[in-house]
Amino acid sequence: MAPRQRFEWHTHARPKIMSARAGVLVVATESATWVLPPTRALWVPAEAPHEVLAYGRATMRNVHLAPKRRPSGWPVPQPLRMTPLLGELIDHLSQSDLSAAARARAEAVLLDLLEPVEQVTIEAAPPADPRARDVADALARDPADPRTLTQWGAHVGASARTLARAFVADTGVPFARWRTALRLRSALPYLATGEPIAKVARRVGYDTPSAFVAAFRRETGLTPAKYFAAK
Repeated sequence: MAPRQRFEWHTHARPKIMSARAGVLVVATESATWVLPPTRALWVPAEAPHEVLAYGRATMRNVHLAPKRRPSGWPVPQPLRMTPLLGELIDHLSQSDLSAAARARAEAVLLDLLEPVEQVTIEAAPPADPRARDVADALARDPADPRTLTQWGAHVGASARTLARAFVADTGVPFARWRTALRLRSALPYLATGEPIAKVARRVGYDTPSAFVAAFRRETGLTPAKYFAAK
């Protein structure tokens, strides 16, 4: 996939496992947005709407399984640990000349290998109010923008109090908390590619790496270095 290439919202009749052989994928589902470096995969149930974006140049590999194949208790997308053995098995299943019996056996082994990951997602839903939405869209383009609500209000034609009420009413959290979530979510693709913490922190609006790490840990319970760790 070329940088920023996107597969718009769609569904599949079969359940599938999505992964990135190289690069980073961003997969949006109805329940969350998942960032997939090569150390992660994502179980996507049949008929589950999703959208895929390549962050930079990426190679996506999927395996579509028999319609009734599903681990017990996974009715929604589930992040997985991508191991070398799981990757080899996905490659094996990509062969077009496998017999039905061989494919069934391989799928059974694959399901046995799936290892779920407790990965906290960071969500920053945009507000519905059009003026607050303009602020949200601008910050999504540049999360490091330091403007206050008063300054944003002068830009979009609303008072700081009006914008503050809109963010709480539409997103459930105050503006400062929402902006923190947006900054941390924006940092995930950079972290997934292995960029240095100091560089990522500056990209998303933190003056020091320690402030960024502290905020990330408060939100996810993990340090940035451990969030996408292979083990």
